[in-house]
Amino acid sequence: MLEIPTAIGYLRSDISRSRPPWDEIQIRSLARRLGYALAKTIVFGAYTDDPTQRVIDVVRAIDADAVVIPGIDHFDGYLPPELIAVADVITVSPEQTFARWVIPPDAPADMSAR
Repeated sequence: MLEIPTAIGYLRSDISRSRPPWDEIQIRSLARRLGYALAKTIVFGAYTDDPTQRVIDVVRAIDADAVVIPGIDHFDGYLPPELIAVADVITVSPEQTFARWVIPPDAPADMSAR
């Protein structure tokens, strides 16, 4: 049986302002549509110490495959490469996936054929 990949949601309350519940609904909806089981949504504020490392710690603790965020503005407009190194990062708006690794276009369809 195939295992359902796990995701966590992340948002910053100061960026979401009055709409954190809406952002959480968008995160949950996109995760479900893409086939992820959303384990939890983490909400930090502007003054949270080292939010990137704290998100990475949660990703590792629950072995998440992806982090779903409303937009890159929740990471101050810059997606941390150290986060992308441990999990795919998916933005709700615009809908984009920043993958942990890229499969080269000329890679064989069956990687065991090497």
